[in-house]
Amino acid sequence: MTATVVITPRGPFSLAASLRFLEGFTPAGYRDASDGRVLRLAFPADDGRSTVSAEVRQAQSPEGTVRANVTVHSGNPGNDAAGTASAESDGTSRVRAQLARILSLDVDGSAFPRLAEDDPVVAELMAAYPGLRPVCFYSPYEAAAWAVIGHRIRMVQAAAIKARIAEHHGQRVTVAGESLHAFPTPLVLRGLSRVPGLPETKVERLRALADAALAGDLDAARLRAMPVDDALAHLRTLPGIGPFSAELILIRGAGHPDVFPRHERRLHASMAEAYGLGDPDASDARRLAGIGDHWAPYRSWVALLLRTRHEEKAGPAARGRSVR
Repeated sequence: MTATVVITPRGPFSLAASLRFLEGFTPAGYRDASDGRVLRLAFPADDGRSTVSAEVRQAQSPEGTVRANVTVHSGNPGNDAAGTASAESDGTSRVRAQLARILSLDVDGSAFPRLAEDDPVVAELMAAYPGLRPVCFYSPYEAAAWAVIGHRIRMVQAAAIKARIAEHHGQRVTVAGESLHAFPTPLVLRGLSRVPGLPETKVERLRALADAALAGDLDAARLRAMPVDDALAHLRTLPGIGPFSAELILIRGAGHPDVFPRHERRLHASMAEAYGLGDPDASDARRLAGIGDHWAPYRSWVALLLRTRHEEKAGPAARGRSVR
């Protein structure tokens, strides 16, 4: 199935800011091969069986309409667009919904700028990163896989392993003249017996997560419809998923816009610096969450801006550290 999907952002959004963010987001391993105007994506579809490739651009108009040429591939992994899935009546709608979620365009951000009116820290962040919204993992499934791969190893090492898994087991597609490898679908991942660089325990957990994805336990809409505490508790029942990883999956996998990360130490350090907090408030998650309450209903978005600024100040070396 090949189609063009159109998304009109509600509130400020910059695709160029998303591209810049992805270039520094280690799990994505994204390298822009253009002039910064086109986003090339390849990812497992939410159906767990097919792969999507997308060429995304944003119009230089007041409304900044986002237009994507998308193809749903059902060919064998390793072949370049070996075939396309039969077009279902809602196929385009489901791909559009997933793409919107990846770019946080499924959320009405019209009220987001109002947070700056009463919070100088938020105002400074918005001025520094105009139009930046969270760019999510392609799915909760892929976020969970990243959490397992990256547990207690350096991010750059985890990113290299994830890239090799995609190259050897994911579908190869061509997007705007560039060859990309998508992460393997759950159907493929569940069949892997070994992954170079990963211990057997992690491989077992990856297979179990693939089964969970196919069973609907990592469905983004389902996770976002649940109360936050219930969604996090559900995710922690999955193999290899602890409190930190559960928040990662809900916020950056399912794209939940309004969750305060209680287990993100680097975010807490950035908050303490930005809001001038000293001990013991700087390490008091409850105190920090109270500050975050004023960011509702965009707590995830402000947290992303704070984390982005923290990593920019820390430099590339900090981004290569362990995800824990």
